[in-house]
Amino acid sequence: MLAATNGLQSLVDSGTKVWLDSIDPQLVRENIDLGATGATSNPVIVSDLIHTGRFDDAMSDLFRQGLSDVDVAWQLTDQLVSDAQREFAGVWEKTSGDDGYVSFELDPLIEADGIAHEDRVARYIELGQRWWDGANRLIKVPATAAGLAALEPLAAAGVTLNVTLIFSPRQYEAARDAVWRGASARGDLTRFKSVYSIFVSRVDVYTDQHVPALSAAAQGQVGIVNAKRIWADNQRFWSELSPPLAQEIVFASTGVKQAGEPAWKYVAALAGSDIETNPPATNDAVQESDVQFDRQVDRLPPQDVLDDIDAHVDSAEMERVLMAEGVDKFCKPQQMLLNCIATKRDQLGD
Repeated sequence: MLAATNGLQSLVDSGTKVWLDSIDPQLVRENIDLGATGATSNPVIVSDLIHTGRFDDAMSDLFRQGLSDVDVAWQLTDQLVSDAQREFAGVWEKTSGDDGYVSFELDPLIEADGIAHEDRVARYIELGQRWWDGANRLIKVPATAAGLAALEPLAAAGVTLNVTLIFSPRQYEAARDAVWRGASARGDLTRFKSVYSIFVSRVDVYTDQHVPALSAAAQGQVGIVNAKRIWADNQRFWSELSPPLAQEIVFASTGVKQAGEPAWKYVAALAGSDIETNPPATNDAVQESDVQFDRQVDRLPPQDVLDDIDAHVDSAEMERVLMAEGVDKFCKPQQMLLNCIATKRDQLGD
């Protein structure tokens, strides 16, 4: 890697689309100037924005309309995502719908305990169609049992999808096949777009905690290898079908969680294709690094490292553990968002 004057621009030049893991209006504008072409939202991001106080006037307006805390959460999220969509609309139009998207996460509490599977599926379908706006918005659906079951009807209805919370090849294949079945039923594929968010760093946290038999060379590489293999499978699948728009992998969870690793570890390892949704701090580190990023996404570690990973990592068990943690991390932030709104209501006197 050679020194560069613009770390993010070198990442873009390698073939990667950079999407910001935030819908903070200020950060969106800053990162667009640095090369970002999309963004994503979640309840943690919305909660953090509420805490800044910058949206007190907007929230007061919503409170005066008599909206419940739940309705305030979704109206504010919709407003923030819509504002970000406008910022990226030019990219969306210029690429004929291949880039420039903002992801809108459906209600995580659909996965709360006590809700029957069929009710969860129906809720994903209902909310996916309600919140999709027909423009540069991706509806984010998790790769849970209910989320996967909702994908085919959502794709058949024309909804553009970001399937998230994917940890394993099994989840990816189930999601991709369901989306393609739904899209195939539409006939016209001109605006067919789907992306598949593969979580990377959480896999390495899992192996560090649960797979101590891995060699030092393999430990810390499993998330990268897993993501690259899924990416390669995605490339093969869609190249045979040749839809008008790219159906892409989103490399998510790219923030480094292990001490001593460079902040751009995953950014560098996955550079060269598809999409990275990086946290603002990761983008800042990339920008400040003066590192020249080149294509690495199709380069795997040595065969002995791959053999070690294959011998010791049980993909099904990894998925089971990470999904249990992931669903918990999926639901709790939404409840925290609602609590945040209730507190803000008291503070503002509405």
